Amino acid sequence: MATIFSPSPILSSSTTTTTTTTKTSQKQPHPPLFPATKPPSLTALITTTLAATTLLTSSPPSSLAADTYNIYYGTAASAANYGGYGGNSDKKASAEYVYDVPDGWKERLVSKVEKGTNGTDSEFYNPKKRTEKEYLTFLSGFRQLAPKDVILNNLALSDVDLQDLIASADNVASEEKKDDKGQLYYEYEIDGVGAHSLITVTCANNKLYAHFVNAPAPEWTRDEEMLRHVHESFKTVGSF
Repeated sequence: MATIFSPSPILSSSTTTTTTTTKTSQKQPHPPLFPATKPPSLTALITTTLAATTLLTSSPPSSLAADTYNIYYGTAASAANYGGYGGNSDKKASAEYVYDVPDGWKERLVSKVEKGTNGTDSEFYNPKKRTEKEYLTFLSGFRQLAPKDVILNNLALSDVDLQDLIASADNVASEEKKDDKGQLYYEYEIDGVGAHSLITVTCANNKLYAHFVNAPAPEWTRDEEMLRHVHESFKTVGSF
């Protein structure tokens, strides 16, 4: 029985090693991993909080808010077909022109009478300011463009607001442009006292198309980049 309870050589060696180790070294304390820092002052905390609040609550300017657009496909259907087969067919397949519409803008439904009298085919507006808008008119029976001043005067004959804008304008600029396929476009910029207008006119499909982008002066100052993009997006189908 004494043999069963006698210590094994491993245990004896381990015990001996432990008991003979009598000298220990005095370890120096390690420096702290994260040195103590002075707590921030109340002023610094307030400044940081206000800066964070400003970043979270500041809204982007309107010109940046409308950095996405939707493509509108216009059919330029005659008044006789408005609301019938021509008005309800697949617009993309039968489109005669396209332009970009800022995200969030609303479409104003054009009446059959309005389409028949002044040729308005489509219109979109900013719901926050309805006079900030874009629209397109067309007239049939035009094979080519007349001189620039004649075209602008003829457009004004059927648009009282355009007449008033031209009459009170500080500056009316116009130029001719051709796309890569040789199609001719007239571009007008009217800088009025209380409003600004960009107009593009071209002929295709035996029709004259006029695309308008209008905005009151404050909205023009704020959204000029967006409005110029919309103005430049207008093209007739087959010219892009």
